[in-house]
Amino acid sequence: MPPGTRARARAETTRAILDEARRQLAEQGAAALSLRSVAREVGMVSSAVYRYVASRDELLTRLIVEAYDAVGERAEAARDPEAPPRAQWRAVWRAVRSWGLEHPAEYALIYGSPVPGYAAPAETIPAAGRVGLLLAAIVAEHGQAPPGDGESDGESDGVLLEGLLPGVAPPLVLPAIAAWTQLFGTVGFELFGQYENVVVDRAAFLDAVADTAASSVGLPPS
Repeated sequence: MPPGTRARARAETTRAILDEARRQLAEQGAAALSLRSVAREVGMVSSAVYRYVASRDELLTRLIVEAYDAVGERAEAARDPEAPPRAQWRAVWRAVRSWGLEHPAEYALIYGSPVPGYAAPAETIPAAGRVGLLLAAIVAEHGQAPPGDGESDGESDGVLLEGLLPGVAPPLVLPAIAAWTQLFGTVGFELFGQYENVVVDRAAFLDAVADTAASSVGLPPS
């Protein structure tokens, strides 16, 4: 088999494995994901699948990185740098929510309960940070720190790592991190049914939470 054809065949087989794993993830959850079961469903003997994915943990890592990249790409595409700051901010929040509603199992994989026996490796970090860094970029460009009020910047007292968000004014770092957690917490509460009998219009609620968070990071009113 020519090298190019071999590479394409390997890529197609790997994609089939990941697609089947994603299907099983949606049906059974991450804890039940089995590499042997995935191999069986794609028509491979279990020994052959290890030539493409070395272990269940590697399979999970690939799914996790792809999920983080997918929500990151959706958020980045939604932001229009020429739009008013709060419109940019709201667009990112809405994009994350829409992706989560379309991919609840993958959202649960990356923002839900930890998978028993699995520890995410460092290679997941760049993808995991895409949405947070996008929000931080909006804050860095448009956030207005309150005039010197003598309050702690949230970093030097050991609350956060030093230099966590370069370019963001020190007083805005802590509220920016809080906003990031509010975004994913709000979407997660909706997906996992925590707003039943509490929030009627979930889209409007997300916008309201986003606007409150925008004020906390000093974005000018739109």
